Amino acid sequence: MNMFETACLLAGRLLLGLYFIAPGLQKIVSFDAMSQYMEHHNVPFVTPLLLLTIVIQLTAGLAIIIGFKGRFAAFLLAGLTLVISLFMHNFWNLPEGGNVAHETQNFVKNMAIMAGLLILAARGTGQMSLDNRWK
Repeated sequence: MNMFETACLLAGRLLLGLYFIAPGLQKIVSFDAMSQYMEHHNVPFVTPLLLLTIVIQLTAGLAIIIGFKGRFAAFLLAGLTLVISLFMHNFWNLPEGGNVAHETQNFVKNMAIMAGLLILAARGTGQMSLDNRWK
């Protein structure tokens, strides 16, 4: 792997990890508001799923940044991103007058993020990671 690839993979890991850590922290600060938002979207078992989401976003986001069990963390976050998108950005199920364009954009954006996570899961975390510290 050349220096360009190494730098791009490291920068991508940092950005992907931060993309999940920031909302994980925000969910802690706005726990009640997020719970209500999830209830509004008919998410079952709101409190346990919100707590699980926070734990996954924070731990897997950090794991991607430092490159520890990065493939598993990326795959786990890809699955979480898919589930969140199906429940929270279900543009196909909005009532008349709903913000279809906004939810469609969020859904497509999340699918692109999921694609990046799947590439990371398949490719690995690269040379500058704890996963590869002895190689």
